[in-house]
Amino acid sequence: MLSQILIILPIFALILTGWIARKGGALGPTATREINRLVVYFALPALLFDIMAKAEPHEIWQPNFILAFGFGCGVVFILTIIMRIASGHHLVDAVIDGLTTSYANAGFLGFPLVLALIGESGLAATLIATILTACVLFAIAIILIEFGLQQETSRFDIILKTLKALVKNPLLIAPTLGTLVMLSPWEIPGPVDVYLKLVGGAAAPCALIALGLFLADRTANQKHEKWSTTGIFVILKLVVQPALTWVMAVPVLGLPGHMAHLAVLLAALPTGTGPFMLAEFYNRENVLTGRMILITTILSVGTLSAYLAIA
Repeated sequence: MLSQILIILPIFALILTGWIARKGGALGPTATREINRLVVYFALPALLFDIMAKAEPHEIWQPNFILAFGFGCGVVFILTIIMRIASGHHLVDAVIDGLTTSYANAGFLGFPLVLALIGESGLAATLIATILTACVLFAIAIILIEFGLQQETSRFDIILKTLKALVKNPLLIAPTLGTLVMLSPWEIPGPVDVYLKLVGGAAAPCALIALGLFLADRTANQKHEKWSTTGIFVILKLVVQPALTWVMAVPVLGLPGHMAHLAVLLAALPTGTGPFMLAEFYNRENVLTGRMILITTILSVGTLSAYLAIA
């Protein structure tokens, strides 16, 4: 448990940094949105491009692992959307909530945790989980959000405006271009590679600082979501998603023990910063999303320890 606490400690330190910066007056009331825009338009696209461009096709093409991890992730995503729409919420809000309950923090927490617990042999699977969440699931969520934001009565107009919005979205353009580079014989020039690492490396820290700023801002308390909703979401993320992943990985697909263990471990990770970036960018469900990141990260110390004890 101590190793897990040490791994997640920087997350709380970054959130606290943002909180102190806002409370102390070092950053003003517009800082949350401006920092988040920096992440959405520059840092995160650079990170997504770098992830896809550096991936090796033979490493990421593991169909059974993809199916196992993707099943838990996808079912929770869809289930949350259905639940939220059934309770009267807009499609855009429902999609952000779905992303919040299914978006495992594979990129920021997964790599150091897997490296500490399993070693380098688990890094390829962690990369697959990162691509599925940060690229594939993220892209699906953006497509649904942009579709939900269109208000025209004509279906053709809705589709056309959605496509225009998607073509201009850097969070979709970047991984698409990265995929083209991965599949091509091109090599990323050294200076460009350094640039991508420097800019992309700012994505997670800036997002966590922005979350701290948001939590410190009094205006965040003007919107309230029932704590019972948060409780349901926490269960979906920390219990239901890894349980569904185990069902698909072990009884259904019969994955080898170490691969099934990795799939469940990665599915059990807390909510990452990606949903908060979208929530803040679209100004929808940001209170609930911020709360989920904080609570699931804290509780995951116990849930991950419990899983590791019985695995």
